Amino acid sequence: MQEKTAEQIETEKLRARLTKRFHKACADYGLIADGDHILIGLSGGKDSLALVELLGRRAQIYKPRFQVTAVHVRVKERAYQTDLSYLEQFCAEAKVPLLIRDVEIGELTADESTSKGARETNPCFLCSWYRRKALFQVAQELGCNKIAFGHHRDDVAQTLLMNLIYQGAMATIPPMLPMEKMPLSLIRPLYLIDEADIARYAELREYRKQQKLCPFEHVSSREKVKGLLEEIKRLNPEAIDSLFGAMSNIKTDYLPLMKE
Repeated sequence: MQEKTAEQIETEKLRARLTKRFHKACADYGLIADGDHILIGLSGGKDSLALVELLGRRAQIYKPRFQVTAVHVRVKERAYQTDLSYLEQFCAEAKVPLLIRDVEIGELTADESTSKGARETNPCFLCSWYRRKALFQVAQELGCNKIAFGHHRDDVAQTLLMNLIYQGAMATIPPMLPMEKMPLSLIRPLYLIDEADIARYAELREYRKQQKLCPFEHVSSREKVKGLLEEIKRLNPEAIDSLFGAMSNIKTDYLPLMKE
């Protein structure tokens, strides 16, 4: 028998750690139940690819029995681009059906333009609004009762810092958020997983990167707070653990600065 390489051993260990924390989040927060039909928002980045892999593998286990479908939303007016043939191949290997939905950014209604502190001139808001709106539409068309996003522990900590700095609120992304106006819940199965683990796993598994990135990716407030969090982690490598501890009794309602 051929001996495993160091990379194969590392990949197996990382897969086991990701899977363990994925299962813990699903169990601790009750994210998956029998009969669920979960829609995955697949951007094509490392986080959403890992989410497809983990949920696809979990769906093959007998209990709980649930369906998974992935949807990739393309916004006509935005320059970022993903290799669709790769997404199709990746989802096929994960045994997850894939849908492609194209949308165009139009004019927002009066209600939409003021909802949740929206800014019509903010390109990130507009893109996020239309992508999320498309996800809700596809979920309703397919009869999905949950939408899964690839937010991880670092995203949760970043959102806490953003809301503290810009909103003066002790609030962050919840692992599950039931929607008030439709029979849908938003879930985040990667809630307990560190971004560094996902990044290394993606490298080892040779996840293909997006062909063209969003032109606003490195100029957003979130990117600045991400850099701030890295500085904090250099002061204290256990900073995210401390932030999670501080969040144990805080409000987790939706806020406009939440990552889309």
